[in-house]
Amino acid sequence: MLKQITFGIIGLVALFYLTTYVVDKTQYAIEIRLGDPVTVHLEPGLKFKIPFITKIFYVDNRLLTYDADPGGIFTQDKKEMLVDNYARWRVTDPLKFYETVRSVEGAQARLDDIIYSQTREVLGRHTIVEIVSGSRNDIMTQITKLSQEAAQKFGIEITDVRIKRADLPEANSRAVFGRMEAERRRIAKTYRSEGEERALEIRSAADRDRITILAAAKKTSEELHGAADAKALEIYAAAFQKDPEFYAFKRSHDVYRETLQNDTTLIMSADKQFFQYLR
Repeated sequence: MLKQITFGIIGLVALFYLTTYVVDKTQYAIEIRLGDPVTVHLEPGLKFKIPFITKIFYVDNRLLTYDADPGGIFTQDKKEMLVDNYARWRVTDPLKFYETVRSVEGAQARLDDIIYSQTREVLGRHTIVEIVSGSRNDIMTQITKLSQEAAQKFGIEITDVRIKRADLPEANSRAVFGRMEAERRRIAKTYRSEGEERALEIRSAADRDRITILAAAKKTSEELHGAADAKALEIYAAAFQKDPEFYAFKRSHDVYRETLQNDTTLIMSADKQFFQYLR
């Protein structure tokens, strides 16, 4: 009796295992019966199936990332660019997904074609300057919208497409850098020429100001010297009038001091008036 109960419990457990399955909250589940999808489960939980003839196909319902390889694209001004982009996507219709691409790898292959073609089409309507320094958000919005419309038939929703990097090919990069360098040199030369011209103007103005200041200073100096000489002559005249003999002696003494320096030899007659105060 105990053995029969045990076999009965085992049978019930086996039957429960064969007729049930669990859908995780990160998944959708599709029941495939004899090769045809019959039921789609979008909600998580415990589900029932017919054993042996039913298979369960699970589809990830999380937001996934698609990272493309860099590809060459020609812009409106016929410039080639290497564009590296990525996208975020999710499965919204698991039945369409199963019927068209079957797996994440198949979806990635479809996305590669869709996103690359839409990126090439949208960027082809813009110049390289608009792509690099223009409104890139508007460009990305256009690419996302067009890619989403093309991906709907596969049960896929593309939520965002972004460009990670947009470079010129190496040969074009060298040419562009060469033109940029030449342009910077031209601008630098222009700035230097303007600077030298301005410096010359400043130096010329400074020289004019210096000449004007020196002339004014010389004029003032001569006026002061003239006034001083006049004052000195006035003083000398007043002193001469008070004591002509002393004034003559003082002036002769000044001449002696200026003329008869050390190691000076003067050959003259002693009767000369020059020596009258030395006799």
